[in-house]
Amino acid sequence: MTILNDITLGQYYPSDSFVHRLDPRTKIISLFFLMSGLLISFEPFVLFGFVIIILLALAFSRLPLGLVFKNIRPFIWLFLLTVVVHLFWTRGHAIAQIPIFGLEITKEGLQLGLIYSVRLALLIILAAMLTLSTSPIELTDALEKLLAPLNRVKAPTHEIVMMLTLSLRFIPTLLEEAQRLKNAQTSRGASFDGHIIKRIRSIIPLVIPLFIAAFRRADDLAAAMDSRCYIGGEGRTSFKRLKFSRADYVILTSSTFALVALIIYKI
Repeated sequence: MTILNDITLGQYYPSDSFVHRLDPRTKIISLFFLMSGLLISFEPFVLFGFVIIILLALAFSRLPLGLVFKNIRPFIWLFLLTVVVHLFWTRGHAIAQIPIFGLEITKEGLQLGLIYSVRLALLIILAAMLTLSTSPIELTDALEKLLAPLNRVKAPTHEIVMMLTLSLRFIPTLLEEAQRLKNAQTSRGASFDGHIIKRIRSIIPLVIPLFIAAFRRADDLAAAMDSRCYIGGEGRTSFKRLKFSRADYVILTSSTFALVALIIYKI
């Protein structure tokens, strides 16, 4: 349960960096382009290029490296599972054998497992960088602007964006609540150590209280919004007006060119 403290998705780290000052729409669009490029990339040298880009973005964002990279820790088991699955079930040149199970470890499987794990780690880092460098209010305004064309077909874009933003905002709150419940259970003699089956059984008693706490917080939030006469997105305005700067156009142009170049290379 200590790994819950490692997840910073949904948290905002205030700073006056170059990345923080970018328009949130620029960060969302650039993130989408980078993630799209990662999903179609399998060559090690291309992934190395993405690593360089992400390291440069981290340097310009002035985010604490420990705060960003500790998001990877809860997913280490997923990286290992990805490597193991590709290691034994990808056909190719065998480099070792396990006679008991009749399985072969292939060179191609090892390469694919490492590539998929690196891609997944980079995706997690990109998502963490977006939320750490962009406040929830900025995310809400940016997503609402980007989805504005859907208003022509009477889509409730403001309500959709509000739900997405609130869900993202309450991730750290629910993680904190889960940690509090875990500490309360531990003080009453509960144990969360042992083998995997025992750990799963020890987590089950936390599920119902966590759901109850989530519903209670949602009810309190609804009451607070109702007391402030919140009636939805129709006719609402933003306190801060979004405006692209020269830096935003440079970043958007660069990310677009990089994705187009990568697609042409793949073709």
